[in-house]
Amino acid sequence: MIVELGRYSRNEAHMVVGRLEAEGIDAVAFDGGSSVADGSWLLIPVRVMVDSEDLARAQALLATLPPA
Repeated sequence: MIVELGRYSRNEAHMVVGRLEAEGIDAVAFDGGSSVADGSWLLIPVRVMVDSEDLARAQALLATLPPA
């Protein structure tokens, strides 16, 4: 089952996904294309999702990163 790791700006979400995948944690960004037609896509947070079994490892990895 996949669970939400966090919500980020569009660019941050894709960086988080890339970092997680570099560490062997499968991740996906949801909602990145929401409301593109009406121009509000930059305002909608993007959810980063991981497998529930990887959640603790993903949280620990993100905790070691410097703040954005």
